[in-house]
Amino acid sequence: MNATANKTAQVISSEELLKHLQGHRNLTRRTIEAFPEKEFFSHSIGGMRTFAEMTMELLGIAGPGIQEIVSGKSAPLDEHVEHGNSKEKILQLWDEATEQINTLWPQISTERFQENILLFGMYEGTVISSIFYFIDNEIHHRGQGFVYLRSLGVEPPAFYER
Repeated sequence: MNATANKTAQVISSEELLKHLQGHRNLTRRTIEAFPEKEFFSHSIGGMRTFAEMTMELLGIAGPGIQEIVSGKSAPLDEHVEHGNSKEKILQLWDEATEQINTLWPQISTERFQENILLFGMYEGTVISSIFYFIDNEIHHRGQGFVYLRSLGVEPPAFYER
């Protein structure tokens, strides 16, 4: 196989990758929903951030990251969103980001996934490695959220039901 063929070889389609990403986002949304309102903003273990703070990080990455990939316009990473200590507001912002991703995704060409970018002006990699980071980071924080839920006596959603 030549170098050109390697760059265009595809294991999954763009649509399948979007479905995978959105499956994880759906599971994280259900994790947010499972939290009691007060503990979502206040509960932590071992000095870790609250799940609300972790969720704000995720909100600062996925939607804005896809926006940057599509537009090519870099903006600083912003992990702070105005939510008024309302889980409903966070869920609304989550849903808006989900729709933003769905709207922007078709604008990412297959070739673009292999292009190098400097995401948020500081994270160098390819478009695909950045998207994998979005997914991996979300899984990591959702796992922390699962631990928080269990410590509160709340059964987290089944991790495999995306």
